[in-house]
Amino acid sequence: MITSFYGRPAAKLAATGRAFLSQGREADSFCLHLDRVTIEVLKETDPATFHQTPHYEGWETVLVRYGSADPERVIAMIARAHGDAAARPKLRAKRPPRTPV
Repeated sequence: MITSFYGRPAAKLAATGRAFLSQGREADSFCLHLDRVTIEVLKETDPATFHQTPHYEGWETVLVRYGSADPERVIAMIARAHGDAAARPKLRAKRPPRTPV
């Protein structure tokens, strides 16, 4: 399902409501939502494709530059992000705003 994540376009799973791919804050990149260990491995093994700016450091999000040298690896990481989002529990519904009494 295409929706928004922090005000930017994103792909989310309808079943869990979790985003796995979203538009990045950088002009030449998009975000993948992965676990921190995977992110560190990607940044070490292919820093030309996978990187983080200070805005994303410490979060489970890695930036992927468009025009990657290895599109098959990027596709595999998108599939992994999708699988990770599917394995996580469903998000709780947001509470409606409180009305003054």
